[in-house]
Amino acid sequence: QVHVVESGGGLVQAGGSLRLSCAASGRTFSSYHMGWFRQAPGKEREFVAGINWNGGRTWYADSVKGRFTISRDNAKNTVYLQMNSLKPEDTAVYYCNQVSFGATMATSNYWGPGTQVTVSS
Repeated sequence: QVHVVESGGGLVQAGGSLRLSCAASGRTFSSYHMGWFRQAPGKEREFVAGINWNGGRTWYADSVKGRFTISRDNAKNTVYLQMNSLKPEDTAVYYCNQVSFGATMATSNYWGPGTQVTVSS
């Protein structure tokens, strides 16, 4: 199981950009597929983006495709989410977690503290 801490959130105007980071513990991090999720107030947590163990394959929710880019640096045990052209509906707490390849559900019950992203109109 990988333990994670998310960071990089903040307040940004619509159309702006943010880069989120997910720092993971454990020597086995590079063997896990990882994903980003988000939860807006009053809504269920939803899948945003996924990346395979070596960064060679990625997959996205339709709502962020073309605007967000997931990447990873296994030497730093870190997964990133570059968010461009942000919209007010992207406002949420963002989390990372383990995923199965190509899947949209987390495979670990452990969730980090998340990082708040707020997009103003």
